[in-house]
Amino acid sequence: MNILDDLKLQYRTGGVVQKLIFWNLGIFIVFSLLGFFLKLTNSSFNYFEYLALSSVLSSFFFKFWTIITYMFFHVDFWHLFWNIVVLWFSSRYFLYYFTEKQLTSVYFCGGFFGGLVYLVYYQFVEVNTQLIGASGAILAILMTVTVYAPYTQVKIFSMDFIKLWHVSFIILFLDIIEMPFNNFGGHLAHLGGAFFGFIYIKLLQLGNDITKPFSALVDFFVNAFKPKKKTPFKKVHRNTTKKVVNSFSDKDVTQKQIDDILDKISKSGYDSLTKEEKEFLFKAGK
Repeated sequence: MNILDDLKLQYRTGGVVQKLIFWNLGIFIVFSLLGFFLKLTNSSFNYFEYLALSSVLSSFFFKFWTIITYMFFHVDFWHLFWNIVVLWFSSRYFLYYFTEKQLTSVYFCGGFFGGLVYLVYYQFVEVNTQLIGASGAILAILMTVTVYAPYTQVKIFSMDFIKLWHVSFIILFLDIIEMPFNNFGGHLAHLGGAFFGFIYIKLLQLGNDITKPFSALVDFFVNAFKPKKKTPFKKVHRNTTKKVVNSFSDKDVTQKQIDDILDKISKSGYDSLTKEEKEFLFKAGK
């Protein structure tokens, strides 16, 4: 199994958080290489014009997709790195109380709401700027679980007294105090995403899930592009000779091996698998 096959297997067997990390990291690598090539060729093409969220409303109307694409692009490696760290951290606690489907909905809806806050603000301030980064979407996840379970214990460097609300407070406080000095629009979108997380969990506790329309839309497209299962007629032959049948078929044995490997991944992580187990899982997934 080569590196590419290993990455494909990790993507297929990983959860929604791992897929989001793969997407953010993969897009960053691809477009960093593209930027390097454009500099080598001395090209003036700026792909951010078509992928970043513009503060100019007329520009947004012609590039409406940017309210989604902006949350998958990052300024530099450290911007991406810290977003991945906070996503990994917050999702660990989020998935303890909620589902992967809810995490996906909060991620995209939080990023969407943060983008809207950014757009609305700049209609009153005539500044032409652009927004990129997944921070608003990630802070929506963090704020959702923080409001729901603020006193959840967080272990950082063996310090047992830290609670989840302490971490969230520090992150939001840093956003607020940095706003007047740099990246005002970016910090505003972060706070917009966090505010969405607050609204989401408060309404959810009252029995109202405001992400339902988004979930329904995702389900519609997933089902529309899902290949339909075919059940062709098969000719059946009767075997009149007696044959000793094993209690488990080859299919049963294979499925049991897959289940055992997946249990091992859930308990000890993907890296705990042996080379043979990784190859077996990869071949079984084809």
